[in-house]
Amino acid sequence: MQLLSKETHFQFMSKRRLAAFFSVMLIMVSLSSLFMQGLNFGIDFTGGTMIELGYQDEVDLNQLRSALAQGGYADALVQNFGSIHDVLIRLPVIETQNMAELSNEVVSFLQSQTESKIDVRRVEFVGPQVGEELTEQGGLAMLYALIGILIYVSLRFEYRFAIGSVVALIHDVIITLGFFSLTRIEFDLTVLAAILAIIGYSLNDTIVVFDRIRETFLRMRKGSSEEIINKALNDTLSRTMMTSFTTMLVVFALFMFGGEVIHAFSIALLLGIIVGTYSSIYIASNTILTMGVSKEDLLPPQKEDGEEVNPDGSQV
Repeated sequence: MQLLSKETHFQFMSKRRLAAFFSVMLIMVSLSSLFMQGLNFGIDFTGGTMIELGYQDEVDLNQLRSALAQGGYADALVQNFGSIHDVLIRLPVIETQNMAELSNEVVSFLQSQTESKIDVRRVEFVGPQVGEELTEQGGLAMLYALIGILIYVSLRFEYRFAIGSVVALIHDVIITLGFFSLTRIEFDLTVLAAILAIIGYSLNDTIVVFDRIRETFLRMRKGSSEEIINKALNDTLSRTMMTSFTTMLVVFALFMFGGEVIHAFSIALLLGIIVGTYSSIYIASNTILTMGVSKEDLLPPQKEDGEEVNPDGSQV
């Protein structure tokens, strides 16, 4: 299916310096925010207690927050969970108090504030040590993913393509983390899962672009590297736009109707799709062009006696 009915001739690489400057500025802002104020980690990483309550009537969150503050729980985070009758309360770790007793105290206090019965749906506790381990393991998961990608693309294409793909992925991750740092949206395990999904999505788009770039280099006998890369990017533009558009439709539906629990998850995916599509064109392709990739670098190896070389470079 083609989203664009006519062949396009956009000169993407003519704006590569402007795009590089724009990306560097975004990365600098993101890194500055990450170093100065960090991420707003949820209890998955910091530890704490999460209490899910069900009310018979509609809950006024502002009134509930005020009541908790008056009861000595000013640090509690309160939000709706699925419906206007369900509430999710997050309490940070209090080292001087047993967290199981704390959850019971909070439920008893809230019950005293209303005449209707409160249904306790779920109580979860995450210790600070577990949260620290999750933070460490989450960082290692992203690092291992990038190393694996570097090895795969080096074997699949050429080392400059591998560097270009990893630069694009690091670009996507830093900007996404910077956005969450600037906006102070809570960073929990669902957001970490979204970032890993962004890595996979962006890599898939980059591999498709790289594959077309390699084919175009081998097919076109004349033209500079910039012209060949522009041709390859225009050839994949319709596919890229269609993939991004259909994926964003699904993620936007999650954002609108998925509820508060996956709100941050869907925001991360929406941002990741936009940034990942941009980086496949202006970061990954720009990197290999800057590193001087040429047709000679992509020519299949000379065949030895008795070996047959296919057009894609494989030997049989």
